[in-house]
Amino acid sequence: MDSPRRQFLLTGARLGALAAGCLTGNASAMPASASNYPFSLGVASGSPLPNAVVIWTRILHDPFNAAATPPLAYVVRWQMAEDEQFRRIVAEGTASAAPALAHSVHVDVTGLAPERWYWYRFMLGDAVSPVGRTRTAPAAGSMPAQLKLAVASCQHWEFGSYAAHRHIAAAAPDLVAFLGDYIYEWGPYQRQHPASAVRSNESFTLAEYRARYAQYKSDADLQAAHLAAPWIVTWDDHEVANDYANDRDERLAPDFMARRAAAYQAFYEHMPLRLPPADFANLRMYQRYDWGLLARFHVLDDRQYRAYQPCTPAGRGGSSSVLERACKALNDPARSMLGPEQQRWLEQGLASSDARWNILAQQTLMAPNSQVPLLHDDDGRYWTDGWDGYPAARQRLFDALHNSRASNPLILGGDVHSFFAAELNRLPTRPRSPANPVIATEFVGTSVTSSSRPQARTEQYVSMNHSLRYGRSDKRGFMLLHLTPSECSTLFLALDDVHQADSAIRTCASFLVQNGRHGLIRT
Repeated sequence: MDSPRRQFLLTGARLGALAAGCLTGNASAMPASASNYPFSLGVASGSPLPNAVVIWTRILHDPFNAAATPPLAYVVRWQMAEDEQFRRIVAEGTASAAPALAHSVHVDVTGLAPERWYWYRFMLGDAVSPVGRTRTAPAAGSMPAQLKLAVASCQHWEFGSYAAHRHIAAAAPDLVAFLGDYIYEWGPYQRQHPASAVRSNESFTLAEYRARYAQYKSDADLQAAHLAAPWIVTWDDHEVANDYANDRDERLAPDFMARRAAAYQAFYEHMPLRLPPADFANLRMYQRYDWGLLARFHVLDDRQYRAYQPCTPAGRGGSSSVLERACKALNDPARSMLGPEQQRWLEQGLASSDARWNILAQQTLMAPNSQVPLLHDDDGRYWTDGWDGYPAARQRLFDALHNSRASNPLILGGDVHSFFAAELNRLPTRPRSPANPVIATEFVGTSVTSSSRPQARTEQYVSMNHSLRYGRSDKRGFMLLHLTPSECSTLFLALDDVHQADSAIRTCASFLVQNGRHGLIRT
């Protein structure tokens, strides 16, 4: 392990102190009153390139009272250094924190060296932010020896502690991929994670979404995970509303697009994204990141451009479970999950990739998952909000994977609050054969907190669906992947008790994928 990483392997107590704004390195002391501290949501970094990384913060003195921060534009200073003590500063400057963007700060720090660690911080008056650690991507054309990747999703405040993030920070990953449901749109604005959920205070306006992000980002363990490494992010539905599709929500609300634009703006304001904020009504989220020649990340958006879910009950939108033979719209070839423009972009990215591993970082389970035994092709019962609700779109994606030159496709997902490992066939609902080979491997991570179905039911799903090789729905946690030029090893890491902030974590399953060989090896 390299010395910069050793230098940053902080104890859990120190990470908590950093997230609370109690450690400032060599900077001046913090204000005596915590309510005067402007960096209450911590700092974050992300969107790493070989020569640049985005650093983020938001000026907010009280996460539960936005009015405590005067509606003024603040000039925030920032520094990037080669060492945690800031003796070797490589870049610094100022940025405006304006009320129009919730006093958020996004700095695209350029001119950096590839494949190296940096430390960064922000300053406002005498206040100094926690010190974050970040890194740049390797140089184009280089072959890194390894990549340690943490993958997480689905962190409903109401359903447990963020102990998983404490363990992500302790794992000291090179990169974190968050695959959606960073917030959920409802719940009391409580400073502590409650013992049970109460459905109240649903978010509809920009102010309400901002307040929800402030609540979530006030958590010290989540802040610690942001401090530990750069993140790449995408969204799912709960950043806006449950099961929304394109311009329609479950309520069929006529003003839904105004709500979606507010939610998209709040998402941008709270994420380390390199995105232009000109049009929040149509914010492009799909992105591509290269980790040298080791990995290419195709980060997808399967919410904004999708067709409506098929065969919905009268008077509402959103998902349902349908029998394939009773829902003719299910297999309509015109229905899309990604939209034509994003589909073309993905196909071009696969066709041009020289990466050893091609990683589709997207929201949900891609393997077929019928809820009843499959005796014939049209016997399945499928949940329509995931890829099972868009079989023609999934087939187009599988055809693109099969026909492209992209090596070692890995599908990463979240959303379903369960661990799944799967082998994906070219024709996904038919048995594997020489004419129907495995074309990709899939790993789906369980939720950070959000609840799921009983394990016995998941075991039934695995037994009934040939693509599924493993499933675990009774545990919360995250995935940790180690990629090298020769193999990808994946750990499914499960908390002992999601309701305990000091919960231990254990490996509940591990898998290996070898370069050039599709399919899973259980280790």
